[in-house]
Parts: sequence; C-alpha cells; structure tokens
Amino acid sequence: MRFSTAAAAAILSAVAFVKATDFSVIVGFNNTLTFNPNNLTGVNNGDTVSFQFASKNHSVVQSTFAAPCTAAGVSSGYQNVSDPNGATFPTWTLTVENATAPLWFFCSQTNPIVHCQSGMVFAINPTQAKSFDAFQQAAIATNATSPAGQNPSGSIVAGTAGEADATLSVSGSALEPSATVASGSSSSGTSAPASSSAAANGASQLMSGSSISILAVAGLVAGLVL
Repeated sequence: MRFSTAAAAAILSAVAFVKATDFSVIVGFNNTLTFNPNNLTGVNNGDTVSFQFASKNHSVVQSTFAAPCTAAGVSSGYQNVSDPNGATFPTWTLTVENATAPLWFFCSQTNPIVHCQSGMVFAINPTQAKSFDAFQQAAIATNATSPAGQNPSGSIVAGTAGEADATLSVSGSALEPSATVASGSSSSGTSAPASSSAAANGASQLMSGSSISILAVAGLVAGLVL
C-alpha cells in the first residue's frame, strides 16, 4: 500500500516536469504578409508557441474556422517593428492547453490593405476536415474583418474536442524582445499591447515591466487503490 502510494507520487512528479516544446513562428517573414511557418502540427498540451514580429506592423489574433478574419479570442495587439534591421524583435508567447482541437489565428492589420484577406493566417493542429488551406481560402474570400485588435482580450472560444475549435485564454502586456534576427522593412501604424483579463481555462501570463511569460496550470488526477 505504501509502495503504491509512493510510486504514484513519483510518477506524477515525473510527469509534471516533462519539458514542453516551444515552437517558433516568424510574423512578417522577409517583409511578406505571412506567418512562417503558417501552421503547426503535433503540438501537445503544455507546449508553447512564440510569435516573433519581424517587420511592419502586425498582430496575432485568435479567430475561428467559420470566421477566419473575425476576432474571437486572445490577441497580441499591434506590434510595430520600427527597425527591421535591428538585433531584437518583439515576441508574444502562448501556451496550448487543448491540443485535441485546432486553433486559428490571423493578422488584424487593415492598413494599407487587409492582411487577413491577403491570406495572412495561421493554424495550430489543423485537421483533414478543417485544413489550413481551407481556412486560408476562406480568409481570402471573406468580406468581413474584425476591428483591428486595438483592445485585445483573453476571452474564450468554446469548443468540443475534434469537432469545434479549441479553447484558449491568455492575458498580457508589453512583449519581450527577442534576439532572433529576421529581415524585413518597417511601416507606419500604432502599436497596442495585449491587455490583462481573467483566464478561465488555466492559462495565465505573468507581467513584469516590459516582459511577459505564460504559465500553464495543469491538473493531474490519480486514482489510488487503498
């Protein structure tokens, strides 16, 4: 009995310290209206995705498969890169908490053209039924784009695993500079930081000065036979 309890505790401890994977995505790669890569597969619960803003004035805004260019969740706010030839670039990081269903994002910039309708979209864990190509084509064909993310939030997109879009909730402030060097050029525009909000599904950001980090709070349930 004591051995079983100790073994279970050891297993839970080991699981808790499994290192998550961090995926890197460049926003505005080579001065283009793209995410590079434009989609990720094999992302698991607890993994992080770091968006590095490399050029112009872009944002990362959550949407849905049904409405690719309409804000429906978290947002990085606008991030203007004033010196695309500099040594550091702003980075916004999120933690994935429901990897069983896809997550959808777009750039909400509309000046001088609508970036989402130009195909500047991104997906995490797209499926065969809801593919990235179908999502991007729907974005290009859409007639509606949400207001440009001036007031980002951490609201939640409800979903059923395998059928609807995954849930995600974060809060934030100014972004942390990244040392990754990417090429591109600057453009005019305003920059809005991500704002704070409640995290209803266990994801949160810690804010300190101009940097943020996102922590995932995971619950582990173990059944012990006494």
